[in-house]
Amino acid sequence: MRFEDLQIQVTQLPGAMPVWHGCVDADQWREACLHVRDAGGRLVALWGTDDTDRGAALCVHVALAWQSRLMVLSLPAAKGSYPDIAAIFPSANRMQRAVHDLLGLRADGAVDQRKWLRHAAWPENTFPLRRDFDDAATCTNGVDAYPFVKVEGEGVHEIPVGPVHAGTIEPGHFRFSVVGEGVLKLEERLGYKHKGIEKRFESMTLAQGARLAGRVSGDSTVAYAWAYAMAVEGVTGITPPPRALWLRALFLERERIGQHLWDLGYMGNDAGLAFGLAQFSRLREDMLRTNAALFGHRYLMDVICPGGVARDVDADGIDRIRHELKEIVKTVVTLRAIYIDHAGLQDRFVDCGRIRQDHAARLGLGGLAGRASGVACDLRAQIPSSPYDELGLNMVVRTGGDVAARATVRADEIVESLRLIERILSNLPSSDILIQTPDAPEYAFGVGWVEGWRGEVLIALETGAANRIRRCHPHDPSWQNWPLLERAVLGNIVPDFPLINKSFNLSYSGQDL
Repeated sequence: MRFEDLQIQVTQLPGAMPVWHGCVDADQWREACLHVRDAGGRLVALWGTDDTDRGAALCVHVALAWQSRLMVLSLPAAKGSYPDIAAIFPSANRMQRAVHDLLGLRADGAVDQRKWLRHAAWPENTFPLRRDFDDAATCTNGVDAYPFVKVEGEGVHEIPVGPVHAGTIEPGHFRFSVVGEGVLKLEERLGYKHKGIEKRFESMTLAQGARLAGRVSGDSTVAYAWAYAMAVEGVTGITPPPRALWLRALFLERERIGQHLWDLGYMGNDAGLAFGLAQFSRLREDMLRTNAALFGHRYLMDVICPGGVARDVDADGIDRIRHELKEIVKTVVTLRAIYIDHAGLQDRFVDCGRIRQDHAARLGLGGLAGRASGVACDLRAQIPSSPYDELGLNMVVRTGGDVAARATVRADEIVESLRLIERILSNLPSSDILIQTPDAPEYAFGVGWVEGWRGEVLIALETGAANRIRRCHPHDPSWQNWPLLERAVLGNIVPDFPLINKSFNLSYSGQDL
């Protein structure tokens, strides 16, 4: 079947990425999802909106990717429900549950109808993303009795870990069912970082929203800021200056390198090689200091804004970055060899936390974790926006699917990002770095879609009156990948969990919103 045979009326949205948008009925909703899955496509995001103030209904939206395009389908749900698609895309499970918690829209036919984000924050039948919700009111806490799945049998024990952890790690609950040290089942419960970000967007102008978007998940500020800027530029019909786009790529690759250095260090530390943490942390700290000196912020917050970028780089800055690149590539190559030759480290890495390629593809594993399990997907290579269409990315893909493969992908992506940065610096166009963003029309819809270091970041934006935000949904790739962590730990022992968890390094904050 061709997609055109579904007879869905779609329009291409203006902007830097190939995005189409259309409205569907319930039958078309499921049929389109089935078609995309069978054609090798994937679920990118699912969210809901409240359009009752416009005389319409609650609405659910799904973003589907396949054949180098993104399709956003919208389904009005006047009766408060819509057809389940978790049976088609398993990663939709928690997204559908979150839509119910926040809007009261239920997925008909879904096997798992448990709450996800609610905890005890709101009374039953109160939905904070509805238009009539009073976010200034004090809510009476609801009842919280989460029905974890029980594993029973002789010798089976439960080990609860979290939600409060040692150190500064964000809160999340992990409940292990074990026999001895062997893990039979892991069940996660997240949502403890819920901050009301989506509701907060509704009180902001488009300009104010840029700062909040960059703080959805602090380790991916560049990716979120770029995706948000891309959505705003689409609804306002502008294209940033060429130099600004190349500088955005520079920032994005620096963010990728910094996070990969951090993760490689901690993966070594969690396997007993503190030397690795010390050396990779030293490299990362030098990068952060360069970021602060050249661009005003260690983590590059607020350097990307709608219409371009807020910071430029001069000749001295380029020389400093080039000197830094040489030090990083030399040291990373040496440390990579040490990791590979270290028998104790490899004993912990190899065959630990494995996700098979068929499971990764079927269950929606994405980003660097997906590429480590043979899922060859990277927007920078397959759907490149400027300047990636000129840079020529060499996608890093491995098939091992274990901690060792995820470490290898990180190390190889660092080297590739260093190469990309050298190309960016050598070909940086001469132009302005920022243009004025005009007012957006009311009820305009725009999408930003960027390959962050962890995976695909999506921003879905609808404008309101007076250049304000009506609805903004930020989507983190951790939504797809957290459920796969539950699978990765099966058959391993409890002490391997910190290492497996770090090898994914998923965001709590990014998916709690």
